[in-house]
Amino acid sequence: MTDTTTTIRYAEARTTTGRVRGAWRGEPGAGGSAAFLGIPFAKAPVGDLRFAAPVPVDPWEGVRDALEFGATAQRGDTGITLIPEPSVPGESTLNVNVFTPAPGATGTPLPVLVWIHGGGYVSGSPASPWYDGRAFNRDGVVTVTISYRLGFDGFGRIDGAPSNRGVRDWLAALQWVQDDIANFGGDPSRVTIAGQSAGGGAVLRLLALPAAQHLFHSAWALSAALADVPPDRAEAASARLAALAGVAPTRDGFASAPEATLHGLQSKASRAPSRDRLAGVRAMLDDGLSWGPAVDGDLVPQPTVAALRDGVGADKPLVLGSTDDEFTMVLDGAARALRLVPAGLALSRLGVPRDRRRDYLADNAAQRRKGTAAVLGRYVTDAIFRSTVARVAEARGAAPTWVYRFSWPSPTKRWALHCLDVPFWFDCLDEPGVAAIAGDAPPRRIAAALHGAAVALVRGDDPGWPAWSSTPGTTRVFGGEASASDVIGDGYRSVRALV
Repeated sequence: MTDTTTTIRYAEARTTTGRVRGAWRGEPGAGGSAAFLGIPFAKAPVGDLRFAAPVPVDPWEGVRDALEFGATAQRGDTGITLIPEPSVPGESTLNVNVFTPAPGATGTPLPVLVWIHGGGYVSGSPASPWYDGRAFNRDGVVTVTISYRLGFDGFGRIDGAPSNRGVRDWLAALQWVQDDIANFGGDPSRVTIAGQSAGGGAVLRLLALPAAQHLFHSAWALSAALADVPPDRAEAASARLAALAGVAPTRDGFASAPEATLHGLQSKASRAPSRDRLAGVRAMLDDGLSWGPAVDGDLVPQPTVAALRDGVGADKPLVLGSTDDEFTMVLDGAARALRLVPAGLALSRLGVPRDRRRDYLADNAAQRRKGTAAVLGRYVTDAIFRSTVARVAEARGAAPTWVYRFSWPSPTKRWALHCLDVPFWFDCLDEPGVAAIAGDAPPRRIAAALHGAAVALVRGDDPGWPAWSSTPGTTRVFGGEASASDVIGDGYRSVRALV
């Protein structure tokens, strides 16, 4: 009989609140790394702390196991998603996960990457196998993934409660890194923040946040989705949620409703009722997300791009980019129905003004040849993601900024779609779920190039191509046509009409 018992090699590290026990993957000092999972950076946000700012945890005695992911703010089975991000039940949802090749090392400290997951600020989880820092550890980078409160609990406006609780969670997690990452072999003076989708939006929000400037030193935003919810919309969404839940729109009122009740109603409350089937799409394009960082005149004094234009974060290197067709695939099912509808007419139904339609279609002739559904999908992509890249790069002016595009089309989904770049960025092409989005043989040369650029930035170097801030428009293309240059002069020309 074969013994299938696996011997766990434990690793220990101290934190300011107590010792933690993680586990090695591979041999210490021979390419292996240790994972410390579910380390709390704040008390469980329940009871009196449910709508409070994050509160530091109390010290503990002995050694605390950090062998499994902690509870997540995301609840329940989310079904099949592009990135596998499982929910973990429990109350203590404010945790960090640390992946390090050198826990407790006393030698030269290693640079640190802090990853913020996406999910539209209402879902997502740091417990994805794609976010394992193994490849970054291999390349001499300590990796931290963080959790934060989502949806209404994290971002809804509540009379009598601190604003932007999810943003405050990001700040608390980054403060934990400053206080404790040296005990895991990391250098708190060399911290890069990175994230994708809402996580990319979080990165840009933090870059533009005066209160965050001392907590990190460079940033990488993948497919950033900004929220910047204005005060009137934040108040209106909270009022609708209170009415749907049958409670007063106050801290005590919302606290009287179970978490599951508010979670189940927050999507319905995010938009004003309408019989127009396109109203939700138009609202998303015109107004953006309903739950997410809100301009509150306090912690978040102004919108992200405005703050960047005013010079906040200008001392920090930034890399940002998007995939070419983030959301184009969502219109694939409508391709037949739209095949005879002129693209200009379809855009007009989305409320796109005449002059903008004309200019946009002129700059997207190649996409137009793929059909009206492809044009609409690309327009949604550009309005939400790709125009943000150009606006942020332009707003930063001379601040060190590099821009890229991820152009390799998925062999299973047809497009260079949302989330496709993430396993390449993490160099984790063999992880579960990657084949569903990237096929059975994704090109490792693209992973080597994209991941290598990320490692270079984290180490303090430039990512390997000329900066947009030196020559505006300069763009690195990952996964483009083999015959085309990897670096082009006006990589976001097609979104000019939206900037």
